[in-house]
Amino acid sequence: MKRRSFIKATAAGTIAFMLPFPSSALNAGKKLRVAQIGLGSMGTNDLLAIASHPLVEIVALCDVDQNALDKAKAAHANAKTFTDYKELFKTMGKDIDAVVVSTTDHAHAPVSLAAMELNKHVYCQKPLTHYIAESRKMDAVAAQKKLVTQMGIQVHSFYDYKLATILIQKGIIGKVKKVIAWSPKVWGYDGPEPTGSDPVPEGLNWDLWLGGAKKRPYKKGLYHPGNWRKCIDYGCGTLGDMGVHIFDTPYNALKLSVPLTVKNECRAPNAFGHPEKNHVTYVFPGTPYTAKTLEWVWYDGKGAPEAQTELELPGGEALPDQGAMFIGENGQRLLLPHFMQLPKLIVDGKFEPIDLKKYDPSGAAGKPTTSYDAETPKHYHEFVDACLGKAKCSAPFSYAAKLTEVILLGVIAARFPNETLHWDGKLARFKEDKANKFISGGTV
Repeated sequence: MKRRSFIKATAAGTIAFMLPFPSSALNAGKKLRVAQIGLGSMGTNDLLAIASHPLVEIVALCDVDQNALDKAKAAHANAKTFTDYKELFKTMGKDIDAVVVSTTDHAHAPVSLAAMELNKHVYCQKPLTHYIAESRKMDAVAAQKKLVTQMGIQVHSFYDYKLATILIQKGIIGKVKKVIAWSPKVWGYDGPEPTGSDPVPEGLNWDLWLGGAKKRPYKKGLYHPGNWRKCIDYGCGTLGDMGVHIFDTPYNALKLSVPLTVKNECRAPNAFGHPEKNHVTYVFPGTPYTAKTLEWVWYDGKGAPEAQTELELPGGEALPDQGAMFIGENGQRLLLPHFMQLPKLIVDGKFEPIDLKKYDPSGAAGKPTTSYDAETPKHYHEFVDACLGKAKCSAPFSYAAKLTEVILLGVIAARFPNETLHWDGKLARFKEDKANKFISGGTV
């Protein structure tokens, strides 16, 4: 699997947010029969990673695009193929143990919930869902059925992210008062809504691709196969793509819940595409690792982040292209580049060495590595081992649903530019009633 492919598609793994062994875990040693649903760019990578586990058998493949299906079938000749996931479950419901969901964002919940209703373990790509209500429902169903679940935030299991989590929780910069995170990616669209239509490519079932979302005519270069993230009806923009990955480690390390308020400084909504630039500010209630409240600022789009003193690096060093900065109450900072780079400690304007023997004496973060190929399968194999009763998942839906909720609150805030929205996490409602209609949709 190529690093480039992962980025394009795209912690304390063993010390936080663990599930107990599920009662439905398979007997150790038995092969896990897996159905892969969604075989686009990320789906192909997911299939490669999950199939690399020696105790996995790929028994079914599903995609609405016959061309993608044929390519996957060539590598898994014994797998049965389907264009409709509903037909897959109807035909092979008794012959699969787990499902990997690598579809567009708007199909994550329908496919995953259908699988869980059949008591199948689920590995679902990020963001977990397209709507907050769907995330909460997926969390509830997984818990009620005691299923093994994992969200596809692969870097959650990488060494550098697990190390950063340990450093923050061990107090390397004291209590954290602010996090600034950024990505210059542009999964948004500020232009006019497209008009007209183009012939649907041979082999693509356009109606199945649309699923329960708003019906639109096919347009070449939009939607399928690669630009759907930009569209409100099908994806979650840059926040739903890179935001999930970059938010994950600070969110995990600081043991955050859901925010009290959210504000997105962006262009006016156009009812079709996500903004090309977002500047989102969250305020979270405090935790044992933060100040009384925590300010979280996210920048995306061309030129992100905005220049500011809190992001200046010693010696005029350039910021990494993507990453997060933890800022302590005492002024010390920890920089976490994204990705495959170690965190950097900044004290009094200078980089300081990190004593790993002091902060991670037991080696809980694992062995230092810069091998992408070695790191990538870990998250998938953890899921497989959990299904087989030999491990626990570090990003189950109980964790993933909350992280996704945070992301989606920022997405909703883009519909009300420059306005602070107040979120009641217990009731799952905004104080501003006009925003509540965007909490649910699709399957719930």
